[in-house]
Amino acid sequence: MLNFPVEKLPNIEFKLNEPLSKYTFTKTGGPADTLAFPKTRKELVEIVDTARDNQVPITVIGNASNLIIKDGGIRGIVIILPNFHKIEVSDTSVTAEAGATIINTTIEAQKAGLTGIEFAAGIPGSVGGAVFMNAGAYGGEIKDCFESAEVLMPDGRITILTHSDMDFGYRHSIVQDNGGIVISATFSLKRGNKEAIQEEMDRLNELRRSKQPLEYPSCGSVFKRPKGHFTGPLIIKAGLQGKMVGGAQVSMKHAGFIVNIKHATATDYMNLIHLIQKVVKEDSGVSLHTEVRIIGEEPTE
Repeated sequence: MLNFPVEKLPNIEFKLNEPLSKYTFTKTGGPADTLAFPKTRKELVEIVDTARDNQVPITVIGNASNLIIKDGGIRGIVIILPNFHKIEVSDTSVTAEAGATIINTTIEAQKAGLTGIEFAAGIPGSVGGAVFMNAGAYGGEIKDCFESAEVLMPDGRITILTHSDMDFGYRHSIVQDNGGIVISATFSLKRGNKEAIQEEMDRLNELRRSKQPLEYPSCGSVFKRPKGHFTGPLIIKAGLQGKMVGGAQVSMKHAGFIVNIKHATATDYMNLIHLIQKVVKEDSGVSLHTEVRIIGEEPTE
């Protein structure tokens, strides 16, 4: 265990040896050595500065919707930002703190009659996670409406990164590489018709409900779409729809999802992912690469 000196920051909420399965959409994952819940920017900076000074590694998790945390858990300190949930509208921009959900951000945009972020109406992640991953759905990506982000850098500086700074790619942004922590993000939108915006959000959410296994815990779309193919049909062609490893199953509703139907562990998820990659490669010659973020330590037992 890499001990974070919680006694140096007595006003901040910490939990020690906290099971991260409580926070992930898959309901799996080992413990965090220390889990921190900062309430302000000042507290967040204090945590980062203290971790750096004591050489304790930092991991930030958002809404943990497109994330697998291995059963060995995470060493060092894990930061989660549910207290950072403010959303503000100014003219045609919406600024949301990192812990706000991207769904609530789209709702506030609709209320203000702003269009351009409807594609994200059903994405279950946080704003910070959505920026980190350049989340996307139904033909849209965060980069399409992103204006800027307030980012805490590893050296303790808070800086503003603009669209040109972000190096957006398919499920990629610069904060995956530079160790920055997204504090808030601003989205540049356009004026639109509130009713038409709501209709589009409703349409996309109905599509999601009809096609995705929302009735079970999952980590969302597991694999990136391979060029020239769709993941689900490749998995079905390989005979793997419904395949189970432990309590994890290739969804019967959408083969691109792995669902937790019987007290699955993260190890079950990992073993099923590896099996899918192996069999699809053998069957179709296509290499599947994970979209889901996979972090943490292997279990020791």
